[in-house]
Amino acid sequence: MKFGKKIGILALVVILSMSFVLVGCTQDSEKPEEGNETEAKGTLKFGVVNWAEGIAMTNLAKAILEDEMGYKVDVTTAEPGLIYTSVANGDYDAFLDAWLPVTHGSYMEKFGDDLDKLGANFKGARIGLVVPDYVDINKIEEMNAVKDQFEGKIIGIGSGAGIMKASEKAIKEYGLDYELVESSGPVMTAKLADAISNEEPVIVTGWKPHWKFARYDLKFLEDPKKVYGAKEDLHTVARKGLKEDNPEVVEFLENFQMNDQELGGLMGMIADSDEEAVDVAREWIKENKDLVNSWIPEK
Repeated sequence: MKFGKKIGILALVVILSMSFVLVGCTQDSEKPEEGNETEAKGTLKFGVVNWAEGIAMTNLAKAILEDEMGYKVDVTTAEPGLIYTSVANGDYDAFLDAWLPVTHGSYMEKFGDDLDKLGANFKGARIGLVVPDYVDINKIEEMNAVKDQFEGKIIGIGSGAGIMKASEKAIKEYGLDYELVESSGPVMTAKLADAISNEEPVIVTGWKPHWKFARYDLKFLEDPKKVYGAKEDLHTVARKGLKEDNPEVVEFLENFQMNDQELGGLMGMIADSDEEAVDVAREWIKENKDLVNSWIPEK
């Protein structure tokens, strides 16, 4: 009996030992491999305003940096003032939607000494009154003469938007006998699409970059009084020290540039999709591999 007990105890020890070995193997297999690139390169923090072009560009940059370059990217949505403050303080690494020199000029005056400008990522940004190309007026001054065609309405967006304030000013400056109709970005584009499908006149508050310019033939009404300001460029700004900490990230952000069709196409895909913006960006990358590769620094 004693001998049998010893055999039983020995078998139990062997079984337990094998269990520990198996558990150890399982745990080791679940650990990230040594030299995991994403873990080694660390996390980047980007700020983004809830504007369509910024959402598109920032999520595209996130997808490339994560999938192609081995970083993790955290994106935080906030108002412009908070983003500029956070980048200047070093809490965020970069912001890809700086409208310069006009729209965000006051922020650059306040925080510019604590930021690095990495160049324009989109050229020719602007705001104004937009009509389909088939509409036979070209200037804001011509609007009153064809008021009845447009039912005396300018289709706007949310009341707090800068373009709405500029439009209120335009109505006064040009003496327009029009009502500025408050709505939202999606409602404005839906009304635009509906009018175009029926080839009817419509005037909307518009801005570029926006996917509607990639999808429809549109034009800005000329604004000789410059109520809506001049054309601007969208810039990438970064915290001081990012170039020293992550030179390849800065090189990528400096290379990152899009034109009307490229950015408009991506924005349109995001607008039409129920998926997360970063997942839509990954689909866009597959269709634009050569362009994306031209942004990624050579190793």
